[in-house]
Amino acid sequence: MTAGGGIEIRVRMRDESDVVVVRRRAFELASQQGCTGPAAAALATAVSEVSRNIVVHARGGEVILTTAVRDGRRGVVVTALDTGPGIHDVAEAMRDGFSTQGTLGLGLPGARRLVDEFEIESVVGTGTRVTLRQWSAG
Repeated sequence: MTAGGGIEIRVRMRDESDVVVVRRRAFELASQQGCTGPAAAALATAVSEVSRNIVVHARGGEVILTTAVRDGRRGVVVTALDTGPGIHDVAEAMRDGFSTQGTLGLGLPGARRLVDEFEIESVVGTGTRVTLRQWSAG
């Protein structure tokens, strides 16, 4: 529980098995918060993308899932943190098709499209923070 009485779940990201765990937890928490099945699945997919980036690019970090209420709507806030190399050009990384690993380059821009709110902050040599928010319909 958080200080405000909400739920907080922390998952250390070390390898692919942690991606599976945090994806499942995100889906469950979103469903508990009243998100529709498709909205909960979209959040889970976005969480998979950002958590996989932590494992692949930063070699570890943490994903924090918390419940939230805003304007009478319940939701989930996901904060993905790492202390990896950071992203040199965030705008470029958010462009469809950009990849440093030879993939399709849809991870971050795809995650952005799947959730209600998306924020990214990155400092080269320090790390990256991605925040996702998904809100219930009402």
